[in-house]
Amino acid sequence: MSRKIHISGQTPPQWRQGIEELSGDLAMELSGEGMEIACVQGDCLAVESDGVRVRLTWRTPVEFYRGLSLIPDPLAACDIRQHSRFESCGVMLDCSRNAVLKPEAIRFFLRKMALMGLNLAMLYTEDTYEVPEQPFFGYKRGRYTYEELKALDDYGDIFGIELCPCIQALGHLKRILHWPAFHHLRDNDEVLLADEEETYVLLEQMIRAACAPYRSKRIHLGMDEAFGVGLGAHLARYGYEHPHEVMGRHLRRVLDITDKYGLKAMIWSDMYFHLDNHHYHSEGMPSERAKKAVDPRVSLVYWDYYHAKEEEYAAALYKHAQFPAETVFAGGIWTWIGPAPSYTTAISNSVPGLTAAMKAGVKTVLTTAWGDNGAETNMLAGLLALQLYGEMDYTGVYDLEAVKARFRRCCGADPQAFLDLSLFNTVPGMGGRPNDPSNACKIMLYQDPLIQLFEKDTEDYPMTEHFESLVHKYAQYARENPGYGLLFDFYTALAHALALKCRWHKSAGEVVRTGDRERAAALADEIPATVEALNALRILWRQLWEFTNKPNGFEIIEVRMGGIAARMSTAGEKMRAFALGQVDTIPELTEESLICKRHADGTIGCTNTMDEIATPGRIDY
Repeated sequence: MSRKIHISGQTPPQWRQGIEELSGDLAMELSGEGMEIACVQGDCLAVESDGVRVRLTWRTPVEFYRGLSLIPDPLAACDIRQHSRFESCGVMLDCSRNAVLKPEAIRFFLRKMALMGLNLAMLYTEDTYEVPEQPFFGYKRGRYTYEELKALDDYGDIFGIELCPCIQALGHLKRILHWPAFHHLRDNDEVLLADEEETYVLLEQMIRAACAPYRSKRIHLGMDEAFGVGLGAHLARYGYEHPHEVMGRHLRRVLDITDKYGLKAMIWSDMYFHLDNHHYHSEGMPSERAKKAVDPRVSLVYWDYYHAKEEEYAAALYKHAQFPAETVFAGGIWTWIGPAPSYTTAISNSVPGLTAAMKAGVKTVLTTAWGDNGAETNMLAGLLALQLYGEMDYTGVYDLEAVKARFRRCCGADPQAFLDLSLFNTVPGMGGRPNDPSNACKIMLYQDPLIQLFEKDTEDYPMTEHFESLVHKYAQYARENPGYGLLFDFYTALAHALALKCRWHKSAGEVVRTGDRERAAALADEIPATVEALNALRILWRQLWEFTNKPNGFEIIEVRMGGIAARMSTAGEKMRAFALGQVDTIPELTEESLICKRHADGTIGCTNTMDEIATPGRIDY
């Protein structure tokens, strides 16, 4: 039931529209009567009440909405004072790895961000935005129109949230460069050809189109992981130069374009380390050549999701301070290792990173929600990590119970249901490492029923029992959290399919090797139910995908799921033939299995691409 509120005093420009948009989230209704909220713009965020009236002090517009969400319900005396540690704190949502978020889904995230007090949002779009001069740019990929992005920028502005274009201007452009229309601009199949004049014509078209819908004068140009820059077609055409020289010259040309449009650019910083044959945590400082390659007009985004010690982040931030450019810090939600995120890893690695960034005086911080290898984790599943960033921004400390309480208020869901998503990636005794967490869920979903690459790795773990327990857990979470019912119905179906599939993986090889035809018959009998569960999962997955994403891109997951179901059927046919004595063996199941990913301490590392799980062959040959 909504509380009637009356607001007076100093308020942000679009506060009435903002409250109307958030009325359902806040459970508040503007009225000439009801709870009185006196507002004033000040130098911090404060909510004070004597139990009858409320005084709300806000510094920036988004703090006004966070402040409303901090008012106790029911109203009670309080004195809450908070101060954001970062000038900009927000999220980068990956809209390039097949999943392109629907505009209405982005508006949902913007509303939640307003309640959390997060004021910066980036949509990572490699090719999923319109470039008028280039019809193959984002062709049939669900690209955003100018009108869609302009409307989203307008919507974010209601709450004081800056939307900032986030593109690529060197590497990570395979989806563009595979088209014949762009072959002449390839250094290699991922990287643009630097120093080619037509490259900069294309980049100006891209930058002009990318920034046009936005108020923001910031742009993220990417330029990370541009491996092989200067060493492909560039080498053949221009001869050898150290890649630092090529990249430095390219950056200056691109910044001349951003200067033309009055933009302040940022790029990922990793290449300045990779080109020295280092990474962020190698011994030594950046080379003089690397420092000279950095143009002071750009900001460097230090991205790091892989460490659990504050001193490691602090050391890398100190290295960044040697460059003639401002440093931005980006942590990660760990949405990129399969159908379920790893909150265990996201929290253990984000907290020290954020703490180090605060101490180093970093002004801008992001959490990244990548969707590597097909965007299998739905972005809704990452909501709790946004809350973590919001609470650490405003309080300066990590307090799990406080994060949970705020999540219930801002997102209207049980935070434990989100934290427990990590259970899909580990089973009792399995564990993981900060830089190499387990992703048991993806491994067991895509492992072939006949060519079982990870049979030896997982043989000692209670896989079937573990996933069976998650069926009951997530069925209950779905009932208890109706606002996220489809999300948790999907995880219920995922757990069910995994439990049935793990039962096969546990027994199939042993049954054939021992010649147990009776058990073979029982396993063959289970195949129809397993295939049915996989098909039910596929259908729910599609429903969840199309609830939050444009339909483009799901064909990849559907091909994968169809392949799994087909292989299960084939395995069942072979097992039936073995049970009936029609064949003496199933050769694929008798070959000795080796340990592939299991470490000596029992942890199992991450295998993040479907093809490396399903087969030792090459799917794309």
